Amino acid sequence: MNRYIVLVLLSICCLALGGIFVKLSQFPPITTGMYRVLFSLPIFFLLTKANKQEYRMNNKEKLIAICAGIFLALDLILWNISFSYTTVANANLLANLVPFTVVPISYFVYKEKISKEFILGGSIILLGVFILMGGKVNPTLDNFKGDGLAILTSVFYGLFIATVYKLRTRASTIQLMSYASIGCLLVLLPVSLLIEGVYIPYTFKDFYPLIGLALLSQILGQGGLSYCLGKVKASYASLLVLTQPVISALYAYFIFDENLSYKEILGMFVILMGLYIANKRNK
Repeated sequence: MNRYIVLVLLSICCLALGGIFVKLSQFPPITTGMYRVLFSLPIFFLLTKANKQEYRMNNKEKLIAICAGIFLALDLILWNISFSYTTVANANLLANLVPFTVVPISYFVYKEKISKEFILGGSIILLGVFILMGGKVNPTLDNFKGDGLAILTSVFYGLFIATVYKLRTRASTIQLMSYASIGCLLVLLPVSLLIEGVYIPYTFKDFYPLIGLALLSQILGQGGLSYCLGKVKASYASLLVLTQPVISALYAYFIFDENLSYKEILGMFVILMGLYIANKRNK
């Protein structure tokens, strides 16, 4: 398997930890997301300043990176709001349907070739995700608003991936994530203040989930995924994002002692089989 694909999967493992830290956070979800970005921003900029020999982004590229951060912020906000109107399972499933945004952009805008193996593998992965989440998903008229927000979440995350992928042909991950974090904060800070109010961390119990989110989910997770987008096709990376429900289910099993049903285990194997088939042309 391509080593960068392994790195994508490791990055997604770090991203999947985000749900655990959000659950442990003493603050509301959007405020928690804001601190996740705020605490990671100085680290990204310090790393950028430390590497003086790398390519420097021009103003247009910086603006595009900031736009990518805005997409990421909208993804986070809509995902958190969707939980108020639909089930957790619905929100997690629909928010991960990123390929429906990334693949058309990759094909029509970036002119990437989409192989038959990719389409077959992607279809099998989607089937596996529905098997994995099938017993928990509850599509009803009452959930329609929340489901719509979760789908919009996947669209904005797909736009983030597609934008970062284009920039990674020239810019470094650290520079890109620095400016993307600025864009993210431009949205998250005012929205968190307007919707949730002012929350300031004081104690260790306040800080450690936020630091965990910044280091693991934002820097290693989001930063790692952004790095790999310079090495792996955006369309295939979007399929790998669909493994997040698998990783989340495994975390729930090992950390929270939640049971895995035979149906969920079957779904995981189907997803892995789909990834193998889709990867045949991505080596």
